Amino acid sequence: MLADFITSAIATLLVVADPVLLSALFLGITHGMTKEHRREVALRGSIIAFSILLAAGLGGAKLLDLLGISLSAFRIAGGLLLLSAAAEMVFDRRGERLKSTVEQAITIDHVRNIAAFPLAIPLMAGPGAITAMILLAGRAEGRFTWLLSLYGVAALVMAACFVSFLMAERISRLMGVTGQAVLSRLLGIILAALAVQFVIDGVSAITPWHAR
Repeated sequence: MLADFITSAIATLLVVADPVLLSALFLGITHGMTKEHRREVALRGSIIAFSILLAAGLGGAKLLDLLGISLSAFRIAGGLLLLSAAAEMVFDRRGERLKSTVEQAITIDHVRNIAAFPLAIPLMAGPGAITAMILLAGRAEGRFTWLLSLYGVAALVMAACFVSFLMAERISRLMGVTGQAVLSRLLGIILAALAVQFVIDGVSAITPWHAR
């Protein structure tokens, strides 16, 4: 059903993107910037990230065909990749990894291209989000309404990230360190369940009894 697909897409992309965690990292990479510059970085980063996800949804399956990779194989591999990302969230390793990426980016290029790297890539449209878009586009099976809904969900999630960037200081004060840690772990568990479902779908598609 379309409603189930939309719900799954929202849950997957929202958990992978994790706007609350990104809001804290956004404060770090825009430290010392004016309010206007922060807004510009947030807007550009969101637009770039959405463009990347849109391209992944539109051309990801075709690229797999060119490489001779079946969608079932990608579902299994992508599910395992998302499961790894979920483990990082549950065991609090994702935040440390992303923070190290931010620190490296600030050293290399402090302001000029910060909206593209590291904000859009790899923080907003990282491997997990790109993989999720390709998997979800595969589930749509070429149905126009489903694909349009998926792109709408991607736009909605990127808009949520943009709003969280604008409210980053408020969110940081409201959640606190403990609140952010608890939320990240809960989202990690949800992502792990979604990742396992992707693996199950991939295995089911290639097992003999699936064709019966």
